[in-house]
Amino acid sequence: MKVEQISEHVWSLSTWVIIPIHVWAVVEEDGITLVDAGISMMTKGIAAFAEKKLGLPIRRIALTHGHSDHTGAIQGLRARYPDAAVLAHEIEIPYMEGRVKYPRRKKEQQSVERGLAQPLAKKEDGALEMVGGLSVHLTPGHSPGHVVYYHEKDGVLLAGDLFTSKRGKLKKPMPMFTGDMAEAVRSSEIVRKLRPKRLEVCHGNAVMNPADQLDAYQRSQRSESGSGITIER
Repeated sequence: MKVEQISEHVWSLSTWVIIPIHVWAVVEEDGITLVDAGISMMTKGIAAFAEKKLGLPIRRIALTHGHSDHTGAIQGLRARYPDAAVLAHEIEIPYMEGRVKYPRRKKEQQSVERGLAQPLAKKEDGALEMVGGLSVHLTPGHSPGHVVYYHEKDGVLLAGDLFTSKRGKLKKPMPMFTGDMAEAVRSSEIVRKLRPKRLEVCHGNAVMNPADQLDAYQRSQRSESGSGITIER
């Protein structure tokens, strides 16, 4: 497993199985917030990194969404850290628990034990509360309850499958596994709102100053779709 410190508080942990798979460890005052849990073969590497490199416990596992390549290490990590909370958007939980079929899938697919994931907390106005040092933003499309996590102090946006990337350029999420591509493209507006210095994706490399690419990305997706993807600003 490749380990890279990408900012003061954020580490990227990755492996390669046909495509790259990234998860992120965010150093908090009380330990580690792990954003996504990759695949099961990453379990030992994630735990070894937490214990030997940082000497910190994993306090919470915050999911961008519930597809199996983002949840695979949960069971093994929970065996080592039984008090670690598993967090996901309330919209996503029925899908990842296998109670509801993901859009464009033939059948229900359970990736997380039922009752394990807790819904991300909300403020009185409905906005999502911070998870440690990360603000949380709903970005549906790839999956119904997909979210991204932003470390404002470090300027790093952990974007899960909102995009893929190639040679530092924004690319669309994988069509085969994306429920609503037009909605995913609309959700990309979060990049314009937050203007991160660095954007991380699960399947690809880092994109620096991604807001500078956003207009071109959205134009290319509107052109490719052949239909009017309306972007509200």
